[in-house]
Amino acid sequence: MSFLLPFAEHWLQGVFTDVSRYVIFAVGVWLALWGVLAAPLAGRKIREGRPPARQLLIEFATSIRSIMIFSTVGLLSFGLFRAGLMHGPYIAREWGPAWFWTSLALMIVGHDAWFYWTHRLIHDRRLFRVFHRRHHRSNSPSPFTAYSFDLGEAAINALFVPLWMLLVPTQWPVAGLFMLHQIVRNTLGHSGYELFPATRDGRPLLPWMTTVTHHDLHHAQAGWNYGLYFTWWDRMMGTENPRYLERFAQAVRRQGREAEIKAVEAA
Repeated sequence: MSFLLPFAEHWLQGVFTDVSRYVIFAVGVWLALWGVLAAPLAGRKIREGRPPARQLLIEFATSIRSIMIFSTVGLLSFGLFRAGLMHGPYIAREWGPAWFWTSLALMIVGHDAWFYWTHRLIHDRRLFRVFHRRHHRSNSPSPFTAYSFDLGEAAINALFVPLWMLLVPTQWPVAGLFMLHQIVRNTLGHSGYELFPATRDGRPLLPWMTTVTHHDLHHAQAGWNYGLYFTWWDRMMGTENPRYLERFAQAVRRQGREAEIKAVEAA
């Protein structure tokens, strides 16, 4: 039993950390955008109406379940590290601070590729019902949708970190920062409000990054926009929704029109 104790402690610590991140950002983004800032950001709201309360409760519960799966799969890297079979964290520490930040950037890029291709895979009709249907039941997503996965999809997403840590020298704090970045982008990407900056002509100011509209369109029309952080895989593979830029422009210009109307009324 003493052999299992460190694994149980690591699992519980992982669950506590990830649940804390999820609750802070999912609840925080919901309260900020759908509560405090709902009026000033009304022009940036992508869809009319609100997701029903029942959907939010189901998303929250399934996200907690997903986090438990993340921590369970994470025991693979913990076990390998304790057994002396994973030397990457030691190597990465010797490579210094430049590699610390480089490895974080590479991990984010690598995860985007992992997500794009596994995401496309589980959209295959033979796999969709088992692996991905739960997530798409949130047709109108909310910040709570972030980890609302079927069991199989949660396991696929969880496998990335152990595989990366095994193959690429990476410090443990880098993995922690990666997870922080991942939940921030995930909750914002499901927030229902277009938060990304635009050019004067209504195009994304950072065209290589996925916007909220980009992923919201995936929930509305599932055959497009598989990317998580970046748009380049969708563009290279021809899977970007052909109406994406039009829909993004509609979302950002709506706020501009409403601001003009208010200015005229105030005058």
